[in-house]
Amino acid sequence: MQLGTRWAVGAEPPARLSSEVVAELRSVEAGLPASERGVARWTLTWLEGRPVAELDLGIVVTVDHAGTVVVRHDDQDQSD
Repeated sequence: MQLGTRWAVGAEPPARLSSEVVAELRSVEAGLPASERGVARWTLTWLEGRPVAELDLGIVVTVDHAGTVVVRHDDQDQSD
């Protein structure tokens, strides 16, 4: 696992992320209550060369082995 960076909801995500991942991050952010915007933070790490962006609220956006962007809650099974 490679450590990455942190940023607040609504801020610009790291440029290294693909447009597909960024679109999913924005989609997740759009569904958050207004009270979480600018407060909740993403943490980006890299696992086997694939991004793993985890929101403080337990939402994870990652890319599976097939290259598909996946959104899940951290309590869901990780079968990729």
